[in-house]
Amino acid sequence: MSTGKEITIYDLARKLNISIATVSRALKDDPVVSKKTRKKIADLAEEMGYRSNNFARNLRTQRTDTIGVIVPRLNSYFMSTVIAGIENVAGSEGYNLIISQSSESAQKEMASAKTMFNSRVDGLLVSLAYDTDTLRHFDAFIKKNIPLVFFDRVEEHANCLNILINNKKAAYEATTHLISQGRRRIVYITATPKRNVYVHRLEGYKEALADQKIAFREDYVLISNLSQEAGAEAAAVIRQMDPLPDAVFVANDNCAVGCMVALKQSGIRIPDDIAFAGFNNDPVSTVVEPNLTTINYPGYEMGQVAARNLINHLNGASSIDTTNTIILRSELIIRESSGPGRKNIS
Repeated sequence: MSTGKEITIYDLARKLNISIATVSRALKDDPVVSKKTRKKIADLAEEMGYRSNNFARNLRTQRTDTIGVIVPRLNSYFMSTVIAGIENVAGSEGYNLIISQSSESAQKEMASAKTMFNSRVDGLLVSLAYDTDTLRHFDAFIKKNIPLVFFDRVEEHANCLNILINNKKAAYEATTHLISQGRRRIVYITATPKRNVYVHRLEGYKEALADQKIAFREDYVLISNLSQEAGAEAAAVIRQMDPLPDAVFVANDNCAVGCMVALKQSGIRIPDDIAFAGFNNDPVSTVVEPNLTTINYPGYEMGQVAARNLINHLNGASSIDTTNTIILRSELIIRESSGPGRKNIS
């Protein structure tokens, strides 16, 4: 079955009895061609099913006007806001996005990087998977001088830009806030401390305890995948602790909510018995009762900053290796979940 002949600018020019150059300029929306003629050509192109030959143009310009994005998970509110920020800047600058998720797998991340490279993306934005322990799969980009920007989950590299918040400071502030509410037995729920975000948040938690002369306890650090289900599983562990902890700090809001709900169902009062603080300021933090104290993590801004720096580099306006790290501001948002315990209320 025939799929039909591919329509070219020659066909459009012949149909309208105008020059090929005029058709070419009109399809690029060049103001040299009158608005009336541009519309006539655009209407005919749509009617005849003309498709721009981007492949040929890309071969000429050595650019695809496409940016690759690799994230750990697409079903994360934080990551969706980052992608929205990237799309906002990229779209306004005429760039398309190819988005892939590693599903927290270093192997899938490697496969995605290879696909992005073979797709000839002009640049790459990456948030690393949990278990990524090498950056060798990005060597092809470095060798070809294809700019690479890491955001949120980052790794130091002389030729790449990192964009993140001060995770240690944010965790320190959240833990110190819980201590200021009279809490001293503070459980910390986190992910495997391989990635920078979890390493630094654990450091902030430990430093806050040390500054308040509270001994760090290994058994108070619960490692999970930070899902809501993992939060419920952590609640079962917490209920068996004797004495019961009087606060829980969690490295993301979803897991914090899962833990809160499970503890409430078992009769534990929040914040009277156990105070809570999360991380990310996801919408779920204002739906759960009581509302969750959390760290506001500027995902949309992070996406915008990452895309802007990459595109500025591509356009020759700046170089991404002149500044190796950009730190964005975060903010502790205090809500009802971290109020003082009943015995501390005067």
